[in-house]
Amino acid sequence: MNDKVTDFLIFDEESGTYIEDPEQAVRDDVEKNYWKNVVKTVVKDRRLYLMLLPMILVFLLWRYLPMYELLGSFKLTEDAKSVSEQYFSGFSYFRTLIFGTGGAELSAQFWRAFRNTFLLSFYGLVFGFPMPIIIALFFNEIRSDIARSIYQVLTYLPKFMSTVVMTSLVVMLVKQGSDTSGTQPGVISQMLSDLGLISADTAYAGMLNDPRFFRAVYQISGIWENAGYDSIVFFAAMIAVSPTSFEAAQIDGADKMAQMRYVILPSIFSVIIIMLITRIGSLLSVGYEKVLLLYDPNTYVTADVVSTFAQRNGIAGSLKGMATAAEMMNNIIGMLLVIGANAVSRKVSDVSLY
Repeated sequence: MNDKVTDFLIFDEESGTYIEDPEQAVRDDVEKNYWKNVVKTVVKDRRLYLMLLPMILVFLLWRYLPMYELLGSFKLTEDAKSVSEQYFSGFSYFRTLIFGTGGAELSAQFWRAFRNTFLLSFYGLVFGFPMPIIIALFFNEIRSDIARSIYQVLTYLPKFMSTVVMTSLVVMLVKQGSDTSGTQPGVISQMLSDLGLISADTAYAGMLNDPRFFRAVYQISGIWENAGYDSIVFFAAMIAVSPTSFEAAQIDGADKMAQMRYVILPSIFSVIIIMLITRIGSLLSVGYEKVLLLYDPNTYVTADVVSTFAQRNGIAGSLKGMATAAEMMNNIIGMLLVIGANAVSRKVSDVSLY
């Protein structure tokens, strides 16, 4: 008998003939009725798929559809022509941004924005990433459910305020003063001046008008806004730690700090690694809304980031192709950071996203 036929048949010793393999019959039936089963599943769980539909539309309209405009980074933008009607220009925009070919000043602005983007994100990673873990550790030690709920709400609240409200509060706290009108500096600026950490002239000039203080104001306000909300994931992981682990540590004489170090942190290590990889993936994705609301031309040297560079030259200016190329470079580097961080984590700790 043909070998290909015997792959799907088995020999029955009792009858002395070849019969169909029961497992193969099941597989054939599944393949034959695959789409019928899919339709049945969709109809059965139609409410869940209906709830999923808005998120699918959001991804299609705001994530995938705009990718067509990435072609603008390879085409010359002329007048009001659409992307499909523009002329292919190769990597001319990228050469201008990277090497300054045909636009040294624009290249200098891009590299300044790229440096600021990296530094703001790096400082946020160094100082901002540990804060949710520390807050979660404190929440885990609070024995009163009522007190913990109150503290959690207070720390989560800034996350649910709009960016405009948060930046307005920051501006009020560090606003400039005026001797002529009798306006006092912001509360934070005045306090730092009284402590001798900044000069009175700096307090009256406004900390947001001084490039030296923009990064500090941005990072501290970011921690204030996000640390409490980001601690939810770590606190949920800490709750899942077995109580027997704490009991064994107490028997061995471990105090609270030792329990945090040797019980809690190792137990949530995989969660920390995964969150760190995702944070590294967004290392160059500084939200331009907050920067746009806080910076001004006086602080471009430390405040201008790739997103605001693209907004200023693409939307407010006429260099749409150049702005698209800048954002595309930024996103490609972010993707490479995710891949690299995931590969390193998989080799070092056997924990990775994929």
